[in-house]
Amino acid sequence: MNQHTLWNSTAAQGWVAARTMLDQTYKPLEDMLTEAVCATSATRVLDVGCGTGATTIAVARRLGAEGNCVGIDVSEEMIGAARARAEVEGVAASFVCADAQSYPFAAQSFDMVISRFGIMFFHDPVQAFANLRRAASKGATLCCISWRGPEENAFMTVAERAAEPLLPGVSKRVPNEPGQFGLANRTRAMEILSQSGWQDIDIAPIDALCAFPQSELERYISRMGPVGRALQGTDERTRHQVIEAVRPAFEPYLHGAEVQFTACCWLLRARAGA
Repeated sequence: MNQHTLWNSTAAQGWVAARTMLDQTYKPLEDMLTEAVCATSATRVLDVGCGTGATTIAVARRLGAEGNCVGIDVSEEMIGAARARAEVEGVAASFVCADAQSYPFAAQSFDMVISRFGIMFFHDPVQAFANLRRAASKGATLCCISWRGPEENAFMTVAERAAEPLLPGVSKRVPNEPGQFGLANRTRAMEILSQSGWQDIDIAPIDALCAFPQSELERYISRMGPVGRALQGTDERTRHQVIEAVRPAFEPYLHGAEVQFTACCWLLRARAGA
């Protein structure tokens, strides 16, 4: 499915509905990016694939009145949720609903580009990162987090593997295609950044312990990922069967009142040259 179509349909609806849970789950990674921004002198920050705005707002809050943090995402629904949240929280973050691959950013308008799981979905990643480089000022920093491979992130595929007998084809993943694991291959990611003009590239593994309440597990199964998307087009009986079949597969991740897993990711860093 085309990524613009995907993120303006059931995928976006699932993320918006579960945004509080997801913000809590990935807070360690949000903190990592926020601290990375604060460790520099950056005041003009672009958050790519910002979703419902948690990281954008966190960075804008830390930058204060002298800074500017802009979030960009293709999903109208998620950008709407991000704008509403920023207004409620009184944070001066701004948001653009557009594709960062082709959006006509003003040249050299940002001194740092960040992303938490927003850079793996580009149809043409070389074009996308070249566009981001043009938007970056000389010496600007790129600091992004993406997933390593599914073989290191069993939690991310446990639902689809367990649901495969009831939802044939739901567990199919194509290497290097736009999607969650689109930048899992480190060598390929290095080549993409190099071909798009970034310098001083460093891609290092990072692991983060993430958790969400066990009470949210059914929502996670029924709304997130390939299984969640597949269930939006099924009848109630099938939905119940899938959830009952999938739930036991999460037993290894249940710890007290929480579902816990390790997010095995890449931290991509680079610098914009002249």
